[in-house]
Amino acid sequence: MATERESFNVLWLQSGGCGGCSMSLLCADTTDFHGQLRDAGIHLLWHPSLSLESGGDVIALLNDVLEGRVRLDALCVEGSLLRGPNGTGRFHVLAGTGLPMIHWVQRLAAHAGVVAAIGSCAAWGGVTAGGANPTDACGLQYEDERIGGLLGAAFRSRQGLPVVNVAGCPTHPGWVVDTLMALAAGELGAESLDALGRPRLYADQLVHHGCTRNEFYEFKASAEKPSDLGCMMEHMGCKGTQVHADCNTRLWNGEGSCTRGGYACIACTEPGFQEPGHPFHETPKIAGIPIGLPTDMPKAWFVALASLSKSATPKRVKVNATADHRVVTPAIRRTRLK
Repeated sequence: MATERESFNVLWLQSGGCGGCSMSLLCADTTDFHGQLRDAGIHLLWHPSLSLESGGDVIALLNDVLEGRVRLDALCVEGSLLRGPNGTGRFHVLAGTGLPMIHWVQRLAAHAGVVAAIGSCAAWGGVTAGGANPTDACGLQYEDERIGGLLGAAFRSRQGLPVVNVAGCPTHPGWVVDTLMALAAGELGAESLDALGRPRLYADQLVHHGCTRNEFYEFKASAEKPSDLGCMMEHMGCKGTQVHADCNTRLWNGEGSCTRGGYACIACTEPGFQEPGHPFHETPKIAGIPIGLPTDMPKAWFVALASLSKSATPKRVKVNATADHRVVTPAIRRTRLK
């Protein structure tokens, strides 16, 4: 006789961040968010914005987890971990406990089946760790691209996994929901993560894939100002050919992405995106050649192909690239074979 599977218990904590990943999560493509989780066997033990419990009830829950009275299958942390001042963590104390948030995260992580960093702040430190980083912010297992973070390079959860980095700023609701559902179904193991611990369900693609500006990219017909229709790689700072995410095939709110909205991809799923070393809307170049070229293409090949492409650019593509609307429409040609 089949037995009912135990629910997959998820605890969500917020640390040093803006709460944008939770706001994004509310845009999940479903009419019944809680129902979708419930149908997948996921039980949300507590979320600071989505749950009714507060104060003493939450503290009691955390202690129940630590004492083994409540099983913790996934600990989700949103926001960077604030270790300052001087390693005390007291820039962020969990209300009502007198203890730093990093203390709670470290202890709870030791009991969790899986630990997931929700968003780039929790994954790498993100925007919170930018500049002089006065709060000594870091990610759960990374500081930008350097492994370590709060939990350390050697950390493995109860299921033997490193931190699952659902990176993005904010992270796409589909990435979070699909990751939790895969974990609940027992279908996300070490082989399902890329070299930086990101779920391959979205990290095995590039933002460039599915971009509506790809024809302009192919002919190197470039936008020159924000309202232009052309490719934004050459002049406008777009890093879509280098960045791991499926933003243009798994659209935001069912229809949008940064590039479709006219803004360059700023690499928000990648470590260190918050400080690229140049303005987000500009492409740094050497001798007129962009420094950031497609990830898996030799620079010499790219330069040669770009030169050929530009020389073969149709007038329609060239004119439309620097306009804010379609000026020249495709020519009409007979398509039947003779």
